[in-house]
Amino acid sequence: MMDWPQLFFLHPVSLYQGAAFPFALLFNYLCIMDSFSTHARYLFLLVVGGALAVAAMGSFAVLVFIPALCTVVLIHSLGPQDVHRLTFLFQMSWQTLCHLGLHYTEYYLQEAPSTRFCVTLSSLMLLTQRVTSLSLDIREGKVAAAAAAGGGIRNRSSLSERLWGALPYFSYLLFFPALLGGPLCSFQRFQARVQGPSSLYPRHSFWALTRRGLQILGLECLKVVVRQAVSAGAGLTDCRQLQCVYVTWSTAGLFKLTYYSHWLLDDSLLYAAGFGSEFGQSPGEEGYIPDADIWTLETTHRIALFTRKWNQSTARWLRRLVFQQGRTWPLLQTFVFSAWWHGLHPGQVFGFLCWAVMVEADYLIHTFANVFIRSGPMRVLYRTLTWAHTQLILAYIMLAVEVRSLSSLWLLWNSYNSVFPTVYCILLFVLAKRKHKFN
Repeated sequence: MMDWPQLFFLHPVSLYQGAAFPFALLFNYLCIMDSFSTHARYLFLLVVGGALAVAAMGSFAVLVFIPALCTVVLIHSLGPQDVHRLTFLFQMSWQTLCHLGLHYTEYYLQEAPSTRFCVTLSSLMLLTQRVTSLSLDIREGKVAAAAAAGGGIRNRSSLSERLWGALPYFSYLLFFPALLGGPLCSFQRFQARVQGPSSLYPRHSFWALTRRGLQILGLECLKVVVRQAVSAGAGLTDCRQLQCVYVTWSTAGLFKLTYYSHWLLDDSLLYAAGFGSEFGQSPGEEGYIPDADIWTLETTHRIALFTRKWNQSTARWLRRLVFQQGRTWPLLQTFVFSAWWHGLHPGQVFGFLCWAVMVEADYLIHTFANVFIRSGPMRVLYRTLTWAHTQLILAYIMLAVEVRSLSSLWLLWNSYNSVFPTVYCILLFVLAKRKHKFN
């Protein structure tokens, strides 16, 4: 069987996320008490976040602390029009250097990377989301620029006052419910939760968390069954013809179950701490969207819809950061950046570029189908066939992204699985020419 490097660090992350639950519930309880000041809340989130980072990452935690500290310094030093560009360049440069360290270990030294280092890289990627989300908010005027808000700070403020002013930003970048996973929480939402009363009603939150816990338990049980089936069968190295299609589909199913379970756990931790609750949302505040919409992901026959719903907060972040800023080929720019953000492993570069082409083909195919397929039975048949084709294409892309190495990617290329994206590529070429004629 092939190696599964991405799943390698999801299990230890889940353990640390589970260990953080008592602190999340304690934070909510303390928020109910009037004596727990705003500064104390910021400090609680920061201190527990720092302790969690050290416990999960060991000495590698410094690789997360340094960019967080540098981001706060940049935010307090730059104006609103400059802060996003410079913080983005610094954060992505730092993250890329860390990913190059992983490349050096895996491809040059031919050694398995440290689990703690993999957890650190995962946390760094989430930190990049928060850093860029905050800097975009400052540039767009949704959050007051720290440098402008404290115009006279250097002349009339003491060091302690400057540190208290930087505390909300530092706490946001390292707050423990989102340190190792979870949907992206905006700075506005974070600040509203910390400064406001607890948003959880004990009775409602108990049942909501119980429901999430049962969902996670069900996914874990299903994952055990799927893992046994995958382990008992052939791998891509020894499968034959159509058997390779089943191997790819079942292995991708195991990946998806792992991510669904992980996302639900992350969502539950944020909810327990009060940051994922739908209650108490202030007017104009960015809505909360959980990462896992399992029903849509498993039933859709549209690759484009799957793309928007897969890891929803990250998809929305990429749309805001790259797609809406791009003037030429915004879809391609978005997937290229996503490959860069994930680490630029060979499988990731191929997988995300393939994904971009498949989304473009998906738009054209379904546009033409809506025009030419009229009868009800034909629409049912069309939807059934495109659902199966969509699931097989996405399984192909998922394996390409997850296996990462060139040797495993070569096995995937030479299997029957390559037929499915090839069909969409041919349809894209044919329909693009027809679209040009119609225009």
